Amino acid sequence: MQPSKLIGGIAIALFATAAAAQQYPTKPVTIVVPFAAGGPTDTVARSVGQAMEKTLGTNVIVENKPGAGGTIGVADVARAPADGYRILIHHIGMATAPALYRKLPFDPLKDLDYVGLINDVPMTLLVRTTLPVNNAKELTAYVKQNKDKTTLANAGIGAASHLCGLLFQQAIETDLTTVPYKGTAPAITDLIGGQVDILCDQTTNTTEQIKAGKVKALVLTAPKRLESLKDLPTAAEAGLPGFELSIWHGMYAPKNTPKPVLDKLVAALQVALKDPALNKRFADLGATTVTADRQTPEGLGKHLKAEIDKWAPIIKKAGVYAD
Repeated sequence: MQPSKLIGGIAIALFATAAAAQQYPTKPVTIVVPFAAGGPTDTVARSVGQAMEKTLGTNVIVENKPGAGGTIGVADVARAPADGYRILIHHIGMATAPALYRKLPFDPLKDLDYVGLINDVPMTLLVRTTLPVNNAKELTAYVKQNKDKTTLANAGIGAASHLCGLLFQQAIETDLTTVPYKGTAPAITDLIGGQVDILCDQTTNTTEQIKAGKVKALVLTAPKRLESLKDLPTAAEAGLPGFELSIWHGMYAPKNTPKPVLDKLVAALQVALKDPALNKRFADLGATTVTADRQTPEGLGKHLKAEIDKWAPIIKKAGVYAD
């Protein structure tokens, strides 16, 4: 091929790409959720996607792609065409995966573009109703006296409840017998049934059970109390100042997504996060929409890097790895 024709072909291709980016979107956008339907991340994605539809002018579809602690779904989006039609919503697992997995099929800091942070979801420390404790101080004393027979449940390696359990053990300087489950639902079921003693999980999963009196809630891992759980003390109030944890959600796109496309996704997300209906939905779940300065690509990138740095030594000390 002659140089002039090659240059002309490249120019035409670049023009077509630019034109497609300017017209975006011309078809539905898919949000990949790296977990099963019905979970907290799925709920967040469906709520956010619906709120973004008006700004984008197209349907937003949620596709669940669970497996390997969320890494399968992330890798899927990292390998997808960088055209804005396949994006990702993921939680804190994006920051813990580098320390948990020996062979990670993506690099969170290099293989994705950032759209923005979405919300913060605090955790609740729960115990079975028959455990003879009523606050964090009593629980700490009980655990230290009975650590060999006290069980701490979680929803599996890398799950929010697993991370919270690691942080709780660090806060009380005591190692407990952990019981991993295949999901939050069976873990809560066994806590309610008295088969395990302690569970720490997101308000999106636990608020209903707390209000129904099926479990005893002792601590909220947030800097201030929630309106939906007014009587639940924060970690600082409960005497566990190092026991603060939020399960945040962020939105991502494949690396090298054209700037006009990324800008439209950023704008649509920021408009969605001002939607009163979406904010009420989050509040009902015990979640809080992040401030405007954190809803940006820069806000997500900064937060992700800080979270990776925070969790790497905690996970390394615990000696927990997933294949």
